[in-house]
Amino acid sequence: MNYIWCAMVIVSIIVSVINGRVEETLSSAFEGAESAVSTVLSFAGVMCFWTGIMKVAEKVGLSKKAEKLLKPVINFLFPSAGEEAKRYIAVNMSANLLGMGNAATPEGILAMRALDRENPRPEYASRNMCMLVVINTASIQLIPTTIIALRAAAGSADPFSVILPIWISSFTAATLAALSTRLFLR
Repeated sequence: MNYIWCAMVIVSIIVSVINGRVEETLSSAFEGAESAVSTVLSFAGVMCFWTGIMKVAEKVGLSKKAEKLLKPVINFLFPSAGEEAKRYIAVNMSANLLGMGNAATPEGILAMRALDRENPRPEYASRNMCMLVVINTASIQLIPTTIIALRAAAGSADPFSVILPIWISSFTAATLAALSTRLFLR
């Protein structure tokens, strides 16, 4: 990936020299870097807040309640997964439901490791591992915090206006992805 980025930068510089637009290219690069830093900083606050909420929820037992609530869905999607993996999957799915993809990642990694330990053929991804990747990729988001934070950072007049379309698209994508995975893994 680093080679691709380096190649893009070098090609951009070469093209700007050929076109005589070196100043515009450098000025745009610095403006883009400044914009990226301010976006990341505004986004970091939201992510810290939600990661803290997840830790508090875990400490007061909300994670266990979410696990019980999600148990029928998890049992349907991951019928042969062990209890340890299901526990991590529940926390991962809870974080994704709240739109906290970054906060969901550590639990997703722990779930994948637990599923890998259960896998009788470790050289291949198991059905449960494939389903976890699919569910994480096309996750349903009840509160799309990442998108809302990015829209607010970009100065959107109504950053929450995307909630209904996100509900529709994420539910549809996750449902079709899970059904397709179940169908193709047979």
